[in-house]
Amino acid sequence: MGAGANPTSGTWLSTGVDPSHQVALQARYDALAAQPATSLSCGGAADLAEPLPGQVCVDLGCGRGRDLVSLARKVGPTGRAIGLDASSRMVEAARARAEEEGLAQVTVRPCPLEALDLPDASVDWIVSNCALNHALDKRRVWAEIARVLRPGGRFVVSDIYAVQPIDPAFRHDPVAVAECWAGAETKPDYLGQIAAAGLVDVEILSERAPYRKQQALLSSFTLRGRRPG
Repeated sequence: MGAGANPTSGTWLSTGVDPSHQVALQARYDALAAQPATSLSCGGAADLAEPLPGQVCVDLGCGRGRDLVSLARKVGPTGRAIGLDASSRMVEAARARAEEEGLAQVTVRPCPLEALDLPDASVDWIVSNCALNHALDKRRVWAEIARVLRPGGRFVVSDIYAVQPIDPAFRHDPVAVAECWAGAETKPDYLGQIAAAGLVDVEILSERAPYRKQQALLSSFTLRGRRPG
């Protein structure tokens, strides 16, 4: 699927992802891709990943590619750094950044989080910064993460969670979810979804004090865990 893929195309619909949700997500992040490069993350997941040369790393919601470049340097020319993002403009920006850095081991493509375009047991490390909260079916996202990780493969994820449950009226609003607040799960639900996917040794590396955004009381944390080996 090329960088200009339409999120309402048959390819995206076949994943079962709500097209109105994908349209809202792409609209927001396409616009942000054209703005000055301010940080869109809520943690430093990629900085805490420790891939070895020759390994395969994936950045879910790679944005403009800053973390992807860092991962590519860690795995070196014999490894692979794969960026997946819902925004075609972010994909274009990340590709351009990798080309400017001369990193041939980088691949970037559009992809929904609920249906990762990756083979089973093919990835050593997965990182993500403030992207998983955008997915409507987070249980499915974590099942996909478990599927593509190799036995013993690891993840480091920074994301937001809801200190108090989000009002259902906002949880089903595509624009509010795309704004990085209405899709937040409560902390117990978030951790429960990771456990349900069969991932283990989950630990919270850092956690932020609660803050208010729109109609939500949120916090953010960075988690590390692995697929059983």
